[in-house]
Amino acid sequence: MKKALLGGLLALAVTACAPSADTGEGGEVNLYSSRHYDTDLALYEDFTEQTGIKVNLIEADADALIERIQSEGEFSQADLLITVDAGRLWRAEEAGVLAPVESEILAERLPDYLRHPEGLWFGLSTRARVIIYNKEAGEPAGLTSYADLADPAYRGDICIRSSSNIYNISLLSSIIANRGAEAAEDWAEGVVANFARDPQGNDTAQIESVAAGECRIAVVNTYYLARFAGGDDDEKALFDKLGVIFPDQDAAGTHINVSGAGLVKTSPNKANAIAFLEYLTSDSAQRYFADGNHEYPAVVGLQANSAVESLGKFKPDTLNAAEIGRNQAQAVQIFDRAGWN
Repeated sequence: MKKALLGGLLALAVTACAPSADTGEGGEVNLYSSRHYDTDLALYEDFTEQTGIKVNLIEADADALIERIQSEGEFSQADLLITVDAGRLWRAEEAGVLAPVESEILAERLPDYLRHPEGLWFGLSTRARVIIYNKEAGEPAGLTSYADLADPAYRGDICIRSSSNIYNISLLSSIIANRGAEAAEDWAEGVVANFARDPQGNDTAQIESVAAGECRIAVVNTYYLARFAGGDDDEKALFDKLGVIFPDQDAAGTHINVSGAGLVKTSPNKANAIAFLEYLTSDSAQRYFADGNHEYPAVVGLQANSAVESLGKFKPDTLNAAEIGRNQAQAVQIFDRAGWN
């Protein structure tokens, strides 16, 4: 989506510049966000209209934002760190830049597995990491779980992103948590043996490769798939070439990526930051995540948009995202030993 589609939103409440150094409790909140979606600007505008609180925005890669908060130290003006995936939330936790939040609203609105056990961060939306296949090549017999991807029956069939990708790291982290490190190592080695090519590209590249028949199977996030399903005629035609499998429906459930936020411990506008966190679980904010960005709402009972819903119903893995974070370092080591570049 182009920024022009949002018209005058850039001139509204969102200030994409460095937060003021002299702010305190009052009429603004400073967001350090690695989310780069234009529809989030509309969400910030809605928050300002509802509360009168101005949103100041800094956008960058999650690791860069964490490092920035650390380097700013006690003088950091960041109120909230907003990022994508449990792995990055865990990195912020390990860096010691987050403070716990107690909120009845957040506790009531969000399920346990999308809340840090000590309130250091809160999941706000999710995407499922699913298996796709080329319909013309036929649905792969017996492929119902992530574990099946290591089956020699799929030798030379699989396209996937590199091991440095945070989505893959978190997926392997969840396998470690659910099945143990030894099984996770066997799985990584088996998948590497089944590569159709060396890992490359983003999830969009995997989708295009499967549709083109360059590989039969790939692992991608639903957020990317729904873009094609709800896109123009060419994108829909490409999507129609794909089949979708939600893995592990008879076991732990399909792995999900969590987009979430945490209160920065040096926050100069703590009350406003918590108010913004609580706002993000409101029905109106959750609709921005769902309708504007093809994500699943974090609040139980709310539906995703039609393009996402068309992918099918599924049981998510309710492993707490904090557990996924704790296994990140081990997952990277397993990938390295398996030769997953």
